[in-house]
Amino acid sequence: MRGLLTLKDLSTETIIDLIEYAIKLKNGYKVSYPNKKVATLFYENSTRTHYSFQCALINLGINVLQCDTNSSSVQKGESLYDTVKTFESLGVDGIVIRSSQDEYFKELENIKIPIFNGGDGKTNHPTQSLLDLMTIYEEYGKFEGLKCCIIGDIVHSRVAHTNIEIMKRLGMEVYISGPEEYNDNSSTFIPFEEAIATMDVIMLLRVQFERHTESMSMSVNEYHKTYGLTLERVSKMKPSAIIMHPAPVNRGVEIADDVVECSKSRIFKQMTNGVYIRMAAISYAMDGKL
Repeated sequence: MRGLLTLKDLSTETIIDLIEYAIKLKNGYKVSYPNKKVATLFYENSTRTHYSFQCALINLGINVLQCDTNSSSVQKGESLYDTVKTFESLGVDGIVIRSSQDEYFKELENIKIPIFNGGDGKTNHPTQSLLDLMTIYEEYGKFEGLKCCIIGDIVHSRVAHTNIEIMKRLGMEVYISGPEEYNDNSSTFIPFEEAIATMDVIMLLRVQFERHTESMSMSVNEYHKTYGLTLERVSKMKPSAIIMHPAPVNRGVEIADDVVECSKSRIFKQMTNGVYIRMAAISYAMDGKL
């Protein structure tokens, strides 16, 4: 099984290569795989990841087979393995999967076609981290020595867990902040106001209400007042600092409506870069490099 399951499988050199290739694609380089077919299998709701992968596949000339889990044999109790094995048997050349199960891909070791992880449980989201890294690299031209604070619902975030590991490997200083109940000690914790004043990258996370088994200890309004990024707080950021968010954005919760598209925000640029970084990963896999 090839493809992209977790960034822990990739060297820092390969990650930089993927980013630089994605930038090359963004700048107009063309590559095409017109005889290839890739299926998309999403067990969780998604807009950006799902359709970013679809745009990437279309841009590469690849035929896309979208599996609607609500009308497929998944509803009859078919296992993940059997669903994926079915697509492999039908002759697809790869499959994009998102699942709420942590490291679902460990069940698929007998699958021979490339698998692209569109997010698993609370553990990995490799292409989201790559698009984040691409956005930072375009901004600063480096990773070494940059300071990033990831703020919010760390416990439930596969984005945070993937980014913390790879950013540290690339030489960044990574901190976390937000409510203590969401602190899982995965990195150094600092107060929110300190993060605003000292970081190069402020990365906000959506409060994932759908993953909570208990209600928040504070109201939405209290969260925004204490941990929300407002224009007043933006004014205290370093002049060269940028704002990032994996989206979807809870406007008025982790970030004020008038901050989402402010001059420091790179939120929609991240979405644009997601298409190109996914094109790069798919292209590498089609060429046998992943």
